[in-house]
Amino acid sequence: MPSIRRALISVSDKGGIVDFARALRSTGVEIISTGGTLSLLRKHNVVALPVSEITGYPEILNGRVKTLHPKVHAALLAVNENPDHERQLREHGIIPIDMVVVNLYPFEQTVAREGVTLEEAVEQIDIGGPTMIRSAAKNFRHKAVVVNPESYDSVLRELGRHNGFLSEEICFSLAREAFRHTTAYDARIADYLDTTAGGGTLPEQLRIVAPMCQTLRYGENPHQQAALYGPFHSWFSPLHGKELSYNNIADISAASLLAAEFDEPTVVIVKHTNPCGVGSGPTLAEAYKKAFATDTKSPFGGIVAVNRPLDREAAELINEVFTEVIVAPEYPEAVLDFLRRKKDRRIVHLTADLGLSRHWDLRSVAGGYLLQTADGPRTGEDQFRTVTRRPPSKTEERALHFAWRVVKHVKSNAIVYAHEDRTMGIGAGQMSRVDAAKIAAIKAGESGLSLKETSVGSDAFFPFADGLLETVQAGATAVIQPGGSVRDDEVIRAADEHNIAMVFTGVRHFRH
Repeated sequence: MPSIRRALISVSDKGGIVDFARALRSTGVEIISTGGTLSLLRKHNVVALPVSEITGYPEILNGRVKTLHPKVHAALLAVNENPDHERQLREHGIIPIDMVVVNLYPFEQTVAREGVTLEEAVEQIDIGGPTMIRSAAKNFRHKAVVVNPESYDSVLRELGRHNGFLSEEICFSLAREAFRHTTAYDARIADYLDTTAGGGTLPEQLRIVAPMCQTLRYGENPHQQAALYGPFHSWFSPLHGKELSYNNIADISAASLLAAEFDEPTVVIVKHTNPCGVGSGPTLAEAYKKAFATDTKSPFGGIVAVNRPLDREAAELINEVFTEVIVAPEYPEAVLDFLRRKKDRRIVHLTADLGLSRHWDLRSVAGGYLLQTADGPRTGEDQFRTVTRRPPSKTEERALHFAWRVVKHVKSNAIVYAHEDRTMGIGAGQMSRVDAAKIAAIKAGESGLSLKETSVGSDAFFPFADGLLETVQAGATAVIQPGGSVRDDEVIRAADEHNIAMVFTGVRHFRH
């Protein structure tokens, strides 16, 4: 249990540091400091020694070298009650330092600025700070290291409770936080330099550094432990209802990414990450009616995402069905008050532009990770080409675009029947594309929908003509698909024989 008699303070984030240092001084702790932190403390009449007085060297190289000295690092790395260490400290006139209070140069904030140069970024790579943090953290049984201003109050409480001592348990906890802090810092620097070097699109080394922001009750199933990491709540802010579950979070992401594909008012209804209905219209209420009509059974307990501020008319329609989560970019206060009448329903505010926010998709596999660039919005729409004798009509063309935007968000093999403003039947996650087409038609029939003169989106090519003919039998008159099968000619002939307009995109949208 180290006694805190001497502390070195050098922080970039100076929030709360004056009060913390003053409280340390009031308990008799000697303060050593550097640069701007020292000036700030003295400005507020907190007595502190400059580190140069300890090391016998001035701060040099424009502040690049301040604390890189044995009288700092030996003072941090010496093991208390180790006779050999104590002897060496005496021989070299080194007084132990019991606590380091350090947070690092604002590298991440610097590189986030538009137009920042490599030279500016490099100057924000902290050297002395991480070295002190690591020295103190390594020696956690005898030293304390504080990197987070939010820890100041708890550290002061512990010091007061134990008459100037900190327990080894507290010091170990602070050390773990310190190493997480330096790990994240180094990862951000490495990522920035990799990007600046202009190498490949994917990183040579995968670094995943994300803080836990929420423990979850369980994972996909009750026997699985789970937690949420990263800035999810900066993109999706819960406003009301029960805590989000693992499955809620997956569905929120899926629904919102699909809604972001559309410019016009659009409603997406999702169940188990698959859309069960998508509709667009002049109002969200009209869009919701179209989305719901696709499948009137599956929306029960589903997730609804919209790409416009949610108005009262649409909210009342959504309210008629048990809905787990509602996601919208804005909620007028009166609409929020109305939706909050159902205590447990989750209401989520979408705050990010999802069309710009995703760069990579990552998943774990046995023995490793798979990383890919994201399948972004409107992918491949500039490559559409008609391959049949009959081109699509303007109405069919609009429907094909609608189906193509939806089918990329449906688990493969995927088939989507659509009109220009709504889905009419969705077949998801089948081993056979023919079966996906059949299931989509069956579900449309169960909802009382006719597929006559619909357009069809297929996430990948038709390997044989049978899948295409299944959609024709259901009533489709136009098809959009990537193309690329060795039997493309056979599929095109079948389309021509049935007067079907078919468009190739040259882009596949598998979603495993």
